[in-house]
This record gives sequence, structure tokens and C-alpha cells, in this order.
Amino acid sequence: MKYVCIHGHFYQPPRENPSLEAIELQDSAYPYHDWNERITAECYAPNGTSRLLDDQQRIVKLVNNYGQISFNFGPTLLLWMEQKSPDVLELIKQADKESQQRFGGHGSAMAQVYNHMIMPLAHPRDKETQVIWGIRDFVYRFGRRPEGMWLPETAVDIPTLEVLAAQGIRFTILAPRQAKRVRAQSGRSWKDVSGDRIDPSRAYQIRLPSKKTMALFFYDGPISQGVAFEGLLSDGKKFADRLMSGFSDERTWPQLAHIATDGESYGHHHHYGEMALTYALNSIENGGVAKLSAYRLSGGLTLRLGLGFQFRLTLREELGGDPLKNRAFEIFTHATRAMPTAEQQGVEVP
Repeated sequence: MKYVCIHGHFYQPPRENPSLEAIELQDSAYPYHDWNERITAECYAPNGTSRLLDDQQRIVKLVNNYGQISFNFGPTLLLWMEQKSPDVLELIKQADKESQQRFGGHGSAMAQVYNHMIMPLAHPRDKETQVIWGIRDFVYRFGRRPEGMWLPETAVDIPTLEVLAAQGIRFTILAPRQAKRVRAQSGRSWKDVSGDRIDPSRAYQIRLPSKKTMALFFYDGPISQGVAFEGLLSDGKKFADRLMSGFSDERTWPQLAHIATDGESYGHHHHYGEMALTYALNSIENGGVAKLSAYRLSGGLTLRLGLGFQFRLTLREELGGDPLKNRAFEIFTHATRAMPTAEQQGVEVP
């Protein structure tokens, strides 16, 4: 089976004047009062009521994109939205509830560390604070505990993954350049996957020094790049076709084609990008070749999307700490058995 998952990372930095606890007029955001208002009007709100057009350019229906993708919102942005744009916040929360029905009990929303902190550069106490605050804000907003957590810039090191695992986070998303090599647990030979060569259609699981585990999804770099910088959102059909190009008939396991970009690509960075997203989602959903999915885990640490082998993964720590420690950690990992849907029975990993 083939699955498509589109992740949007939505974030704005706090723009409030600390003395006033309010955002002052920002002339560059004209005709809006400030950039939060402008980006909300161009992106956050339109994605909650995006227009799907027919061949005659007539509106067929309005779609809440958030319920069909994977997404995270920065807690500080949601705090502003709660005060200034509660109707949009309600659309986002409602989408997460509806997506739980669509995706077998797993919501579209992921948590984010509280501020946009580069975690490998943080003090250990700050790492823990950022994760705990991010989880608590998520529970307050969405009424459930998060399964996954977004790391700003996907910056990661082993201590950060340890904090996530200690707090019950079960997966995160990384860039393909952050993996170095893999091997089958039962084998002896290594496969070098450095230089963005890790297979993004598989889900991986890393075993940490504490013996805890963390599931890792490495997004498709070229397609993500196309969305962010190459005008892929100028045409919804082209976008859908490019997503489908992430599959290969040579693979014998259930495949996941997934991308991760700034969520603001869909409407703010690329005007009407939310409509291209809506068209692509509708095209894939009705095409019969692949199913839409969020990042999902089943009971224990069995991934719904993955493969039935064990791997050893070398995860590169690119940031943080002593530069002399900027090295690769060889950690035993597991890529888990596939379980495509909540309704289908899968083979549990021992």
C-alpha cells in the first residue's frame, strides 16, 4: 500500500512589545496591523476554509486542509491566535478532532518545543523545560497528549532525543541529511546513506543509550525543496504528481511519501498555495493509488508505516556541545513492521 503525508510547520516568533504585552503597528505588514494578522489572513485562515475548484473554476466545496495533513503550531503563535483570531484556532482544533476519525484515532496535530529553540545548543535543563512546556500547551489546546514533537530546524542530538523519549514523545521528523548509515540488525555490512540518501519511504526507530526508543521519519528532501523554493505550489496537479513520484514499484514494502516544509508556504510564501494543497489532497484521495495519512503509531512502538526489518542507524549530531563531539553516534535502531490501517491486522514486533 502507498501513503502520502504532508507536514506543515506553522510558526511565528513572539512580536509583542514586552512592556506593552501587545504587538505594535508594523508598517511593513500593510494593509494589516502586524505580520501575525497578515499571515493569518493569507495562510492560517485560508487553510481552514480552502476552496476546491472544478474545471470551470467554480467552487465545489470548502475544505479544512488541517484535517488531512500533519501539522504543528508553535505554542507562542497559538497564544496570540487565542487572543486575536479564536475562530481560526477553533478550525485548527476541530481539524485535529476530525482527523482522529480519519486516521484511526491518531490526530494530525504534533507538538512543538515551546519556543523555537535550537535544542542541541540548549542547556539540559532548558531542553527539559522546552519539551515539558510544549507538551502541556499541546494538551491544553488539543485535549490529548501528543505522540510526536517537531524540533525547530529539525536540529537534533542524542540528549534531545533522550528528553523527548523520557517525556513520552514517540516520534519526530528529521531531514534526510541527518542520517549517515544503516544496516540490517541481522547483517554485518553497513549501507552508507549520507548525502541525503536514506530511503524516506521507510520509518526508522532508534535505540538510545538509555535503552528507550524513538521513531524517526526522514522527509523527502527534493520534493520538500520543490514546495518551498521551486514553485511547485503554482499548480495543484503538478504538486500531486510530484508527491506521487516519491513512490517506486521496485519497493516491496508499504511506502510513505512524505514532505515537511514551513506551513506558511501554503498561502503566505506562495499565494493561493492553500488551494494547490487542497487540489493535491483531493486528487490523491480520489485517485485510488495512495491514501492520505498522518504520522501514526500503533500500540507499543509498532509503526503503522515502515518495514519488517531491524536496522542500525548512525545519526549525525550536527550541532551543540563541544565541536570535537560533532560526530556520529552508532545506535541500534529498528524499522518496524507495517500496519497500514487501524482496521487491518498487523504483525506486532516482538
